[in-house]
Amino acid sequence: MGKRKRQRLGSNLTKKQKNHLREFGEQHPFHDEILEKAAPAQIVDLADSSEQSDSGSDVESGIEQMTAYQHLCSTLKNVAEDQDSDSDSDSESEFEEVVKETTQDEEEEEEEAEENDNNEIGDKNDQEERDAFNKAETTSSTTGEELAKNEVADSDEIENDNDLETDFTDVKNEAKFCLESNLFGDESQGESEEVAYVNSFEDPFKQHMDTELEEGDVKTITKVHSTTQSKVLIVVPFRETALRVVQILISLLDVKDKLEVSNKKRFKDEYGSSPEDRPPNLKRPEDYEAIFAGNIDDHFRIGVAILRRSMRLYAPFYSSDIIIASPLGLRTIIKAEGDKTRDFDFLSSIEILIIDQADIYLMQNWEHIVHLLKHLNQQPHEPHGVNFSRVRMWSLNNWSKYYRQTLIFSAFQDPQINAIHSKHCFNYRGQVTVSNLPQTGSICHVVMQLPHVFQRLDVSSFADLPDARFEFFIKSILPQYREAVMSHTLIYIPIYFDYVRLRNYLNREEVNFSHICEYSKKSTINRARYHFLKGEKPFLLFTERFHFYKRYAIKGIRHLIFYELPTYPHFYSDICNMLNPENRGDEATWTCTVLYSKYDAQKLTRVVGAERAAQMIQSKKSVHLFVTGEDS
Repeated sequence: MGKRKRQRLGSNLTKKQKNHLREFGEQHPFHDEILEKAAPAQIVDLADSSEQSDSGSDVESGIEQMTAYQHLCSTLKNVAEDQDSDSDSDSESEFEEVVKETTQDEEEEEEEAEENDNNEIGDKNDQEERDAFNKAETTSSTTGEELAKNEVADSDEIENDNDLETDFTDVKNEAKFCLESNLFGDESQGESEEVAYVNSFEDPFKQHMDTELEEGDVKTITKVHSTTQSKVLIVVPFRETALRVVQILISLLDVKDKLEVSNKKRFKDEYGSSPEDRPPNLKRPEDYEAIFAGNIDDHFRIGVAILRRSMRLYAPFYSSDIIIASPLGLRTIIKAEGDKTRDFDFLSSIEILIIDQADIYLMQNWEHIVHLLKHLNQQPHEPHGVNFSRVRMWSLNNWSKYYRQTLIFSAFQDPQINAIHSKHCFNYRGQVTVSNLPQTGSICHVVMQLPHVFQRLDVSSFADLPDARFEFFIKSILPQYREAVMSHTLIYIPIYFDYVRLRNYLNREEVNFSHICEYSKKSTINRARYHFLKGEKPFLLFTERFHFYKRYAIKGIRHLIFYELPTYPHFYSDICNMLNPENRGDEATWTCTVLYSKYDAQKLTRVVGAERAAQMIQSKKSVHLFVTGEDS
């Protein structure tokens, strides 16, 4: 090989350029020198990395040592594959050491070259070859470092692509602030929070129910508040019942006769009664005396606040623990939709609802009960000074209805009362119904010898029942009683709307009749009773609510038509026992007709008994006859 004349790398560099080369591993771009002869380009083929083909294009080397270079590259490649993320910093430090050693060697060579300019040509060539090898080694280390960094970068990109959702979705932290998963504010839930987040598409209330409470959670529940203070709502029909409820509360709380009751005198004056209020010589049945005893005003509401050693009556609803009210009293404050003065936020946190004597509300106005239930446990429109940081999470989530306990007490079962359970009771623990099935009906209490004809209506749906009953009555029943021998007929109608419909029809047909309802004046009642007794009016329309509130004895009855089975079973025997013979042999002409359908199963059971009611509903015959009396 001939001698190659090449300017030594680093021999013409200034001290500043040498420091830059030592620190950065490359020459300063503003001081690059153009060599007289460009070094040939070196192309390196790498087996496993196609993206790194350009890494060796800028290598400037005079003598190529392929064996050492390949060995160095393979060594660096193995290190980059085996080491973790800390290998980057180690590679950089190795790179700086190599550059530093190379620079020091170049400085020493420069000094020796200046002192020994007249050395032999062979020694100079050996020094040049060694410098070239060192430069190639430095360049190869730089190339290997770039390969290792590229491989680490590629692996990082793959990991980033696979964990894209994890980078932008903080499962743990987001679960901490999730209302569905963070129910009691426990920050140390661990893996349960991640599971709750993953199952966020399930029913949140179901997740809430599946959460097991610990002792700390139970203690937390007792310390937090609700949106409003009122927790118990007791619905009673009359003021007398409210008086009894308050007296029971006082007796339970006043253990040592140290309980202070505020506004007690005012409460007794407004809710109590005096013997002078009762009409003299008024004789009524026992059930009437039990229901209408005392103050029977049905428009009232009162708040009761329970303190440690005192009870405050007439407390504002938003400061009361217990609210005692009638359906009408609540309806006048809830009012209708669109009224600006309506208010029902105090019902948002009711946890115990007690509906006492529910059967009496059927005689008052059942719509008031339905209207009340629709406005229970709704989100309040105003904060009312509540500290929301202490409100239960399920209360903020509008789940209060799932925790409300509803207690309904009634003298009997009725479809409208049963509808409360299916439409307005959502307690997650379920429902319990306790009822007494009557084995013998009230028909057994009829003392008069009387034939009872039960005629069944076949209808496809409950919605069609009122129309089907009306059509059957005017086409099949009424024509039989239009004759003169069928006068003195009393038509018992439980529902007021059916009463109005039938009254309007008889007026259009110009039928001679009288009518009595709960809204009739006393003079109208006396006149109708007199005309019916004398036979001047062959028909008398008689409503159930009038009989419930008045219990008047109607004289002159010879024929009975029950347009529908009565709500109270004893009303059936009461009406039948009103028949009183004026002359001997009148019993032979008495009749009683009852209309019923399969949707009246509960009412029919209370009248004829459970066994007979089942046979009458399932029988292929639509007409059934019963005869009562001493001689039957």
